Amino acid sequence: MQVEARVRELVEEKIADREDLFIVRIKMHNNGVLEILVDGDQGIAIADCVQISRHVGFHLEEENVIDRAYRLEVSSPGIDTPLLSHRQYYKNIGREVRVKTTETDKREGKLIALTEQGITIEEKVKEKGKKATLQTAEIPFEHIVETKVLISFK
Repeated sequence: MQVEARVRELVEEKIADREDLFIVRIKMHNNGVLEILVDGDQGIAIADCVQISRHVGFHLEEENVIDRAYRLEVSSPGIDTPLLSHRQYYKNIGREVRVKTTETDKREGKLIALTEQGITIEEKVKEKGKKATLQTAEIPFEHIVETKVLISFK
């Protein structure tokens, strides 16, 4: 069984009773780091990460799933981590985002809606000689290369 698939099963087993928690990404890197990113609708506590780490680590050792040295890292996605799942987009509705698209442009605005097909942002559009106006823009997921939440220190 593939390592990442087994780890996903173990994490899902551990968070099954927690509807507020969800898996963002599980990745076994070539350098031996097994990365598990978990988030929650209201964030995730360090204690939750510790419990997931212990559960996964115990079973991986018991089952001898990984046949080389590895380092297990369980955390929440950092603020600079791009949004990877629909649930992360949903969690961040109302926040400012920067979207890099396949047309290689970057668009910034408030994330105001999410559908199965894409997102809607409200962005300021400035035309020469005119006052900036707010306009909505729908961006299909197939055109999105990366979306990051912008942090405001105002």
